Amino acid sequence: MIKNVVFDMGNVMIHFDPARFVQREGFSGKDAQLLVQEVFQTAEWVQMDRGTLTEEQALEQMVERLPQHLHAAAKHLVYDWDKPIIPMEGMQELCRELKNAGYGVYLLSNARLCQHDYWPRIPGNELFDGTLISADYKLMKPEKAIYELLYQKFSLKPEECIFVDDSPTNIEGSIQTGMKGIVFYGDVERLRAALRREGVTGV
Repeated sequence: MIKNVVFDMGNVMIHFDPARFVQREGFSGKDAQLLVQEVFQTAEWVQMDRGTLTEEQALEQMVERLPQHLHAAAKHLVYDWDKPIIPMEGMQELCRELKNAGYGVYLLSNARLCQHDYWPRIPGNELFDGTLISADYKLMKPEKAIYELLYQKFSLKPEECIFVDDSPTNIEGSIQTGMKGIVFYGDVERLRAALRREGVTGV
């Protein structure tokens, strides 16, 4: 029986859309494409999420691959992509319904250490019973160890949890450790239906 719902953060609790962030900086065309590729689609971004590279170190490497006129934008994207936060429509309400129905609500996210600073600005954060962030432990989804750490840290049984993530690879990782999963496609009503099919009530 499902007793806990575990959520990813990016593109689940909030929109994480590099193209939108770059457009917000005022860039389009080849400059926009270059910023997306050389800031967000990089090993450095992943290393920041793992907690093995600081923002300063990552930016130093990123700007080496960018023309001078994009350096300031790259810095802003690294440090301030979360300003403003763009909530995922309907997720705060869903989390509240789950809490009211007696379910535990948890976060498991590949994210940088600065997540602790912006998490309080994400609608619904106050409903969560616990959060586990990759950079704190230098582990990342879909590695088996991060799911097992989640169970240990919050005294959870994997068979009593269901995981919601936008990445099929991360869902497959959770399944390998005994936790069912649902791939989230940005449609909260579709997610509600999927949760109900797994026996979750009150949503």
